[in-house]
Amino acid sequence: VFQVPAVLDELDGKKEAHIEDPEYNVYTRFMKSHRCYDLVPTSSKLVVFDTSLQVKKAFFALVSNGVRAAPLWDSKTQCFVGMLTITDFINILHRYYKSPLVKLVKTYSPIDVFFEEPLKINMASISPNASLYDAVSSLLKHKIHRLPVIDPLTGNTLYILTHKRILKFLKLFISEMPKPGFLSQTLEELNIGTFHNIAVVHSDTPLYAALGIFVDQRVSALPVVDENGERKLIYYHLYINLAAEKTYNNLDITVTKALQHRSQYFEGVLTCRANETLEAIINRLVEAEVHRLVIVDEQEVVKGIVSLSDILQALVLTSGDDGSA
Repeated sequence: VFQVPAVLDELDGKKEAHIEDPEYNVYTRFMKSHRCYDLVPTSSKLVVFDTSLQVKKAFFALVSNGVRAAPLWDSKTQCFVGMLTITDFINILHRYYKSPLVKLVKTYSPIDVFFEEPLKINMASISPNASLYDAVSSLLKHKIHRLPVIDPLTGNTLYILTHKRILKFLKLFISEMPKPGFLSQTLEELNIGTFHNIAVVHSDTPLYAALGIFVDQRVSALPVVDENGERKLIYYHLYINLAAEKTYNNLDITVTKALQHRSQYFEGVLTCRANETLEAIINRLVEAEVHRLVIVDEQEVVKGIVSLSDILQALVLTSGDDGSA
């Protein structure tokens, strides 16, 4: 007698559950029915840099304007050719840092010097008439956090879409839509988030080593743990404070020392449990306006991280695998 493996039974059960739940891909359909233009506010701040601007001045401008990215304008070609983000600042610090005695003089160079290839009009962008589904797909496909909305007629950048903005927009209408069953399931049941090979640092980790983890593993936050793995802090927006406080010339200091430069308004690390429902996680992310939650157990030991990317992947793309419109 041939017996079907239990794992196949489980997969078939999930497929049947999806068929029985007509609202399984309700969020996919929602995203496909709304345009990027729907998220563009009537008034917003957009900072644009010319590629000839010095890198050092550019990052101070990001900090002073309270933004984390800016489109790059090439005055020679008269078009937008890329984006300058905080991630670029991390890469520059890590690449050119020598010692506390050697200043990062290269930060006085123009922006286009730091790109390995000449800036081209091949940056990820999207039309205001494209669907939000396409925007989410592009953000996740290119593994980026910001997507410029560019008018195809004028070539002007209208807005910069983010995971946070998209999820907040969805949350505004979520109560008016049918509630799919998976919202009541837990992160653990849905396997949403990163639970293995979590990148962490210790309180005595040199700042330069921490920046190396940012660069090599392409993460945007690092939990700071003690020797027993218990969560203490999160290495969050530290690179912005480095620029604001002008302390980036000494990257030999420890993470603990660097965290002292963090904003006095920092409210601590937001956490969650793997047994909390997806609905609860969405509400917490939107209300707190954060990009991620650290998943901990009852002893406050770090078990994983769930990000906005994970949530949008689950809500919009995973539930739309059947191709329904």
